[in-house]
Amino acid sequence: MNQLRIVSLIPSATEIVAVLGLTDAIVGRSHECDYPPEIQNLPVCTQPKFNPEGTSSEIHNRVTELLQNALSVYKVEIDTLEKLQPTHIITQAQCEVCACSLAEVEQAVSTLVNSKPEIISLQPNLLAEIWTDIQRVAAALGVNGKSAIDLLLSRIDTITSKTQASTFITTKERLPKVACIEWIEPLMAAGNWIPELVAMAGGNSLFGIVGEHSPWLKWESLVEANPDVIIFMPCGFDLNRTRSEAMQITKYAEWANLQAVKTGKVYITDGNSYFNRPGPRLVDSLEILAEILHPEIFDFGYRGKGWQPFLPVPTAS
Repeated sequence: MNQLRIVSLIPSATEIVAVLGLTDAIVGRSHECDYPPEIQNLPVCTQPKFNPEGTSSEIHNRVTELLQNALSVYKVEIDTLEKLQPTHIITQAQCEVCACSLAEVEQAVSTLVNSKPEIISLQPNLLAEIWTDIQRVAAALGVNGKSAIDLLLSRIDTITSKTQASTFITTKERLPKVACIEWIEPLMAAGNWIPELVAMAGGNSLFGIVGEHSPWLKWESLVEANPDVIIFMPCGFDLNRTRSEAMQITKYAEWANLQAVKTGKVYITDGNSYFNRPGPRLVDSLEILAEILHPEIFDFGYRGKGWQPFLPVPTAS
């Protein structure tokens, strides 16, 4: 095989290539790829066609307008691709809002003169499909992905074995009802792999359905469900931006009466680094959920960097 020259057009793919030990073979990235840190100085091969700054409501309106006009949300920098001469381009067909679509990448590649890269497209909706994607990428790049996958699965087993064996979880209390919020204005619950992670961490996920896209959520439905735990994980937002954005939801009169609010079990997370990326760090996301839901059992050290309490824990009167 010729020397690998990989362009990754989605952050999760960049992290998959890295966990396979091929970080040095990455020559280009998307505008959102930021991990591992050593790839941050690589040429950027995509750009959004909307302003990604502002509130969740403003971003939603900008993206919706593009889609309603049958326009793509991102553009591929064809000139940059031409200069990089990649042997492989990794993209996605899972969400047209998250990154460049497969069709856009195929169109861009068809115009290249100096290279004819192999396109690898990822479309995971379940955890098992993520492990399959890692193996597919490994096979396409000529390496063995088994050891990387085995390590990730062993970390999952560490958590599930403890939650299944814990009498504290199984007999002393019912599983907490957990509302994972993926977007704030308008409200959206988290779907796809998130309900799987919540169940593994010892919780009962509300609203989202395993393997299905994240559903829009009416405020009234959240109030009626009255979750024990609320976890904010907006797509593309870090901790600080999530905290600022989550404040918008506190304007509702019913907010203060929610069980999770009254007991101080409302949390913010770095959804951009963890929950929204269908790659190796979904295992970190599981560890974060385990810490949040069952701190009496789990402490992996993510508090403060991967998640924080949104509200102070109420003191006993």
